[in-house]
Amino acid sequence: MVLYDKNILHRSFYARDTSIVARELIGKILVRICGPRPSHAFLSGIIIETEAYYGTDDPASHAFRGRTPRSEIMFGTAGMSYVYFCYGMYYLLNAVTEELNTPGAVLIRAVQPLEGIELMEKRRIAQRAKLKSKAKKNNANTGKINTEPKARNAYFNINKLSDGPGKLTVCFGIDISDNKKDLTDPKGDLRIYDCGIKNSLIKISASPRIGISSGREIHLRYMAENINIPGKIVGPVK
Repeated sequence: MVLYDKNILHRSFYARDTSIVARELIGKILVRICGPRPSHAFLSGIIIETEAYYGTDDPASHAFRGRTPRSEIMFGTAGMSYVYFCYGMYYLLNAVTEELNTPGAVLIRAVQPLEGIELMEKRRIAQRAKLKSKAKKNNANTGKINTEPKARNAYFNINKLSDGPGKLTVCFGIDISDNKKDLTDPKGDLRIYDCGIKNSLIKISASPRIGISSGREIHLRYMAENINIPGKIVGPVK
């Protein structure tokens, strides 16, 4: 299947109720362009897990306390990327939702890799080596002995490669420089496409959001339990 620029999600897709956007992003294709055309490489993956975050009525949202330098983007134009650093380890990718001045964002938690898998694997391996080196240095400084069991190497298991929000951004090379990018721009290097997988044909489950301390009782986490890819993604073209 070819990804045509005309199939990039329009701003009107994002400028709706956040939970609707979160659910309907399941089955869409996240694409990262690496390098200039026409010789560019690209990464792609089908979105399989999301979480919705609202505003002042959502205690788990960055916008819960109103406009701040950090949350200001959630009150802005729908279809923009919101990237922030979490736990001092990973960047997380969100898509801004709702009408202007109404805060909302969808956290893209996981994708099923389609293209660029080799590069994704290299980035995951490099990130793991970086974290191990940092942990080793910290243990040396504190005199602690690392007794943790060795982590299972899951980087070559395609189902585990980008099955979390931190893993996803490592695989796609997303960092703070990608904050406030227009996901609807066909000339941008970070986009989301509709490749024709109908949301109504995907079995989607809803559950409480994870990794938060407040608002856990609300079912705003959406996951694809099964999904059929209608063809191979061969790249974004005009």
